Amino acid sequence: MTDSLTTDSLTVLTGMYAAEAEYLAAGGPGEASFDLLAPFFASDVVLHQADALPYGGVWRGHAGMERFFLAMSHTWESFDMVEQEFLATGETAVVLTRVRARARATGRELAFPILQTVAIKDGRIAEVRPFYWDTAAIAAACAVPDETG
Repeated sequence: MTDSLTTDSLTVLTGMYAAEAEYLAAGGPGEASFDLLAPFFASDVVLHQADALPYGGVWRGHAGMERFFLAMSHTWESFDMVEQEFLATGETAVVLTRVRARARATGRELAFPILQTVAIKDGRIAEVRPFYWDTAAIAAACAVPDETG
């Protein structure tokens, strides 16, 4: 039974990341329809982002996910998932993603890992909890420069 759940979890995750790539290629937040991603998320999905990040906080439901993607697009000029590793064990999956990104406000480029735990229920992503190794470095790279100084 675990093998089936593991396969289902990987199918959901790989499908969602493929749909996210299609969503971004179609213009992303504000341009493309969230309908490309919606089938992969439970209607009451919860995404927990570290408060120290420019897009920090708790994002709920499909509308919350749409707002999250919009906040990400306002923060990052580019956000490339260079490499991903998946560990799925039933209804819980762990995804290690290596990111290369460029901050929109400063033009600074960063490379960093994100480790996410993802809860999958009834074939949809129900909860996501990302862990960033250094939220202060990410927040600093994205901070709008102080023009008064």
